[in-house]
Formats: sequence, C-alpha cells, structure tokens
Amino acid sequence: MCSVMRASYKKMSEKKEKSLAKNVVLNLIKTFSSIIFPLITFPYISRVLLPEYVGKYNFANTYVSYFLLIASLGVTTYAIRECSVVKDDKEKLETVASQIFSINICSMIVAYALLFISLFFFRGLDTYRIAIIILSLSIFFTIIGADWLNSAFEDFKYITIRTVVFQFISLIALFIFVKKPTDYIKYAVITVISVGGANILNVFYRRRYGRVKFLNTLKDMEWKKHFPPIILLFAMILVQTIFSSSDITMLGIMRSDYEVGLYSTATKIYNMMNQIMASILWVMLPRLTGYFEEKNYREINILLKKCTQFMMGLGLPCIVGGIFLSDEIVTIIGGIEYIRASLYLKILMGSLFFSLIGGSLLGNMILLPAKKEKFFLQACVVAAVVNIVLNIFFIPKFGAIAASITTLIAHIILFVMLVPRVDKEINIGTFRENMLAPICGSALVAVIIVILKSIFQSNWMILIVSLIISVVVYLIVLVVMRYQVVIDVVKEKMM
Repeated sequence: MCSVMRASYKKMSEKKEKSLAKNVVLNLIKTFSSIIFPLITFPYISRVLLPEYVGKYNFANTYVSYFLLIASLGVTTYAIRECSVVKDDKEKLETVASQIFSINICSMIVAYALLFISLFFFRGLDTYRIAIIILSLSIFFTIIGADWLNSAFEDFKYITIRTVVFQFISLIALFIFVKKPTDYIKYAVITVISVGGANILNVFYRRRYGRVKFLNTLKDMEWKKHFPPIILLFAMILVQTIFSSSDITMLGIMRSDYEVGLYSTATKIYNMMNQIMASILWVMLPRLTGYFEEKNYREINILLKKCTQFMMGLGLPCIVGGIFLSDEIVTIIGGIEYIRASLYLKILMGSLFFSLIGGSLLGNMILLPAKKEKFFLQACVVAAVVNIVLNIFFIPKFGAIAASITTLIAHIILFVMLVPRVDKEINIGTFRENMLAPICGSALVAVIIVILKSIFQSNWMILIVSLIISVVVYLIVLVVMRYQVVIDVVKEKMM
C-alpha cells in the first residue's frame, strides 16, 4: 500500500515538475517577445516619427503610466496570491475574484477622475491631450481584462500565445498605417488596440474558471479585508518604481541630458536582463503561494531550489557576458557615441546579481508568498532612501558613475536586510549544488569572450560568435558537473 502511494506521489510530482518547466519556458518566450518587438519597432518609429513626435508619444505614454499605476494598485500580485489559494473551490474563487475585481474597478474610476482633472487644470497638457486620452483607454482594458486570474491558474500557454499574436498584429498595423511624423496618433491607437484586444479576449476566456462580476457595495467587496494588503503591495511597487527611476531623474536635475542618455542606455540593457529573470516569478508565485498556505515546506524547498538553480544557471552567464561584452553591446544598441555607458553597464551587472538573490528570490519568491510583505516593504524603503541620499551627495561630483555604484550599494543593502526575514525552515540547497557549476561555466565564458575579442574586430562578430560558443561550452560544463536542473531536463527529453 505504501509503495503504491509513493509511486502515485512520485507521478504527481513529476507531472507538476513538467508543467512547471513548461510554464517557465512559455513565460520566457512571452518575455523575450516583449523585448524583441520593441527592438524591432523602435528603429522604425524613431525614423518615421522623428524626435519631436517620438517625444510627444513618449510623454503622453509616460503620463498615462502614472495613472495606470494608481488604477492597478497592488492588485496583480495580491490577486494571484489570493486566487491561487482558493482556485480548487469554484464558489470561493468566484467570490474572492469578484471582490478583488470590484476594488480594482473602483481604483480605476479614481485614476480616471484624477487624469481628467489634471487635463482640465494643467493647460500645458493641451498639446498632448488627444494622445493622452487615446492611450488612457489602455487603463480600462487592463483592469477589465483581469489577467491575474489566468496567472493564478498557471495558464501560461494561453497568456503566451495571446501576447505574441497581438504583438504581431500590432507590428503589422504599425508598418501599414504609420508612415509620417503626424501618424503618432495612429501609433497610439495601435498601442491601445494591442492591449485592448488581448484583454477583451480575457473577458470571454476567463469564464472557464468562473464568473467574475462587479459587486455593488463596499460590504460585498469586503474591502476591509482586501484593501490593506493591496495598499501595502501598492506602496512596495511605488517604492520600487522610485528606487529604479530616481537616479535618472536626479542625474537630469544635477548633471546633464548627455549623462542621462548614457546612463539610461545602460539601464535599458540592465532592465532587459532583469525582466527575463523576473519572468520566472509569475510562473512560481501561484504554486509557492499554495504551498506556503499549506505550510508544505518539503514542496516549498524543492521548488525554491529549482528556482535558485534556474536563476543562477541563467543569470550568472548573463551577468558575466554583460560585463565582458559591455563595449560591444552598448555600441551595437546606441552607437560609438555611447561607449562610456559600458562602464555603467559593468557596475549594473554586479547590481543585477544582488537583485536576483535579494529582491527576486528572497523578496518576491519567499516573503511575498509567505505573506511577509511588510518586511519586504521596510527593506525596500530603507534601500530606496539610502539610494536617494547617496545620489544627492555623489551625483553632483561624479555623475552617472555614482548613480551606478549607489544602485549596487542599495541592492546589497536590500539583500542583507531580507536574509534574516526568511523562515528558518526554508532550505534551498548548498553553495555547491546551486552555484559551483554556474560559476565554473561562467568563468569559461569569460575566457572565451576575451580570446574572441583578440581575434575579431567587428562588434557584431564578437557578440554572435561569443554567444554561440559560450552557450554550447556553458551547457556542457553544467551537464558534466551534473547541475541538477539541467540534468532533469536532459532526462525528461530522453524518456
């Protein structure tokens, strides 16, 4: 009897592992597409619209993003966490989902009220009014789409296919309809259609999980239960936004547009890599939340160990590659005029390491599912304050190099503050299990890049050849050293 139960449990675990691996791959595809499509469209848009109209669009889009932040609150993370717990009980799920959805509709109404009040009183926005109003429709579509329900059910196949399809449609529309600078309004419409189409589809698709409806009274919404943690998560998102954007703002105020251009180029590359790593979070969060609710530390530790190995296995070579290929990456993306940004990118790659093991792993994958967001928020506030204070003192004298270093220091502080808050029953494995193989493989990657840079002169050639050879050699090292997450994938393919 026991052997039958063990066999049954083993099969269930294997099935969960396969679905999790599949979800990780699907979400990485979605993230890569979200990065690749802007890389395709940006050169076209910048040449067609020209700086003036690119500036108008970007200003309007940035302005709307502040109100989208208000409308969204901290609902996405909170909703995924709460719906994951009750998703096996359809009645409870419909109740919780409807309550959160209704609160989100109310926050959207507040956001729109503030937006239109600002358009009425601030006459300087008159030039951008039409673009702002069009782009603001994305707020409505995002909220009614409630994509968090699909994430809670780990339906990443649907999310990925839908995202890629609508991005492709918007790309085709862009090339057909945007032909001259004044077409920036058409560009805004295409942006909204891309967001709107995906979220309108959600309204019909999510019915397979249950009815999500708007509740008429605050009592039915149980806002006293849901609102405090939502606001807490909103505060965290706000602090993280300030954390990530304050250095650019302060550079613009204290130094020059030239340094902002250099530093923002480096941060774009850094953010792309961080975005790829962070995509793992949305795959793991629903399942981790369920395990933490059950206090199932056996499964928590198994899953967190896989998370750690996946993040280190993918993250360390990216960091090493970013450091040793920084000149080539910056020059290809921005041109030779941006070569100074390569130094900032090297420093930010160090920051990325602590961001992965601090904010992403300890914060988003352990403290948030464990409902310890207060501790995470406190650490984020301290790190943000330290970052801002150091920037005030050092940016005026040292410029962008100071902004890079203070970002690194802030991420180290965040990591150090989060470590003591992790539950003592959490065990993600040893240094040898999680780090040794990626470190050895990444060291070989560094050697390969140095050799290739002495052979080739073309930046493109160095980047492409380095990427191909490094990936092959790195994977061989992981297999030879029997890095568990890679061995599991190999075994699965062979079976």
